[in-house]
Amino acid sequence: MSTVDELVDAVRAGEHGPDPHDTAATSVFWVHHGTRLAGGTTTYRNQYVLARVGGAIGGCAFADGEVDPAVCAEASGASVADLLVTAPGPVRVAVLDAYLANARPHRASDAEQVRLPAGTPESRAVARDTAVAGLLDVPSGAKVALIGVVNPLVAAIRDRGAECLPCDLVLRTTQWGDPVTTDMRQVLDIADAVVATGMTIGNGTFDEILTTCRDRGVPLVVYAQTGSAVARHFLGAGVTALSAEPFPFSQFSAEETVLYRYRAHY
Repeated sequence: MSTVDELVDAVRAGEHGPDPHDTAATSVFWVHHGTRLAGGTTTYRNQYVLARVGGAIGGCAFADGEVDPAVCAEASGASVADLLVTAPGPVRVAVLDAYLANARPHRASDAEQVRLPAGTPESRAVARDTAVAGLLDVPSGAKVALIGVVNPLVAAIRDRGAECLPCDLVLRTTQWGDPVTTDMRQVLDIADAVVATGMTIGNGTFDEILTTCRDRGVPLVVYAQTGSAVARHFLGAGVTALSAEPFPFSQFSAEETVLYRYRAHY
């Protein structure tokens, strides 16, 4: 399959797990938090809708105004099949993510488990983004498009000797004053490799990124809190590697947590 919509259709047809008409999203909930890391000038304001399906919780970050918290009461208890059609976009992604993760848990996969140490938000963010950058296999001086900017990941890419080309819909500069473009075509068309956040699944840009990387033969690494089990379905079909971080996300815990690193086998 080559698009998220095609994956949704396959799930609704029962091709990836239990009958979605008989499978409920038991709980749908909403989280809003802000974070400013020590030494930084950027306050990250993140909002997530999360869905529980069986033994898994799926998530999707969203922008202001995309989802009203009242949707949580309306969606809780509804069937996966119905929500994948009728719910707002971020809820659909969260439910799809939860359904796929329930059918095939990350912990039961053959992914490499990376344990993020207990500690401060800063130390955990550095550990996480170092693990993400470790999925890059590029020579020194390569241009790496970063779609969805977090400053520790910019630093981790540079630490690998690569040139970071940052793109984000909200941030305008990195912590070091580098300009950040809002037009992903400016970086996609010249990058030697691409690192993209799972939020691109939620905002509808993932398919274009995937197609561009496939057409250009450019490696695509996805670092996903949003839609980590969704992105996993595209390994080997445009996605080269994936850092999957299921809920609870690293920023919500001071204790040791696990992320899962996948590499495509061509």
